Amino acid sequence: MQEYRLMVKLEDKEKRLDLLLFGFSEDNQLGLSRTFLQQLIRKGQITVDSKVLKAHYKVRAGQIIDLKIPSVLENRPVAEDIPLDIVYEDEDIIVVNKAAGMVVHSGAGNPNRTLVNALLFRYSSLSNINPARPGIVHRLDKGTSGLLAVARNNPSHLNLARQFASHSIMRKYVALVEGRIDFNEDVIELPIGRDRRRRDKMSVTYLSKSRAALTKFRVLKRTLDYSLLELSPFTGRTHQLRVHLSFLGHPILGDEKYGRKESFPRLALHAYKLGLVHPRTNKFMEFSTPIPGKFLEAVE
Repeated sequence: MQEYRLMVKLEDKEKRLDLLLFGFSEDNQLGLSRTFLQQLIRKGQITVDSKVLKAHYKVRAGQIIDLKIPSVLENRPVAEDIPLDIVYEDEDIIVVNKAAGMVVHSGAGNPNRTLVNALLFRYSSLSNINPARPGIVHRLDKGTSGLLAVARNNPSHLNLARQFASHSIMRKYVALVEGRIDFNEDVIELPIGRDRRRRDKMSVTYLSKSRAALTKFRVLKRTLDYSLLELSPFTGRTHQLRVHLSFLGHPILGDEKYGRKESFPRLALHAYKLGLVHPRTNKFMEFSTPIPGKFLEAVE
């Protein structure tokens, strides 16, 4: 267990607790992600003047913040021999083409057989900023297939995390949706928040806790019954693409949460392009995978 104590400086007053601690982590090279710090706050392992507060709490000058950082988290993932489709790898990053149906990291109902378990079997070094999710900088839903970037060390992890936070990562998806969309392209700008009736779902909502969300789409092909879209999310809200398209009346095929599961054998969403600046060389790299054949067959 590592323990730290800091006093809030005058110039840091009114900062969010999690953002202040993320800056403290970077200044002291602790390698702690903002997400990991938020988890510690929720667990009561970070206190302000001996009180457990929320991650969004605005700190005041002179307050004392105590951090307790566990050296090893419970339920640390283990290596499992699971096949992976590796698109690119070097000493800093990995780009994997995740299969539909594979969970990225363990959670409720998915203790193993995840992408993390497979990565641990294949690679001896992965970032450990969040020991429960080694290497994981961003996620894809279980049903979504396609490209996902993985960090092999902490500097690369923090670099990629900053790129995602600034929305400079290029991400393009293809989705097969219900109905014919007549506009060739458009922008969906609708806020997203937790659904009030079903807490496991998100929805378009204008409540105070909703967050801005923006998606650009372009029609690649259409029939009377279906449209094949290229989607570019400019924000990264939970289930953003699925929620936006369902709200427009064109849910993604096979979507059991926001559409009709029986409409397609799988969730018809695939991350087919990914562009990022390499954390070591500072050169832009772009990766792509083919559009799944079953998506194309549906619009022939």
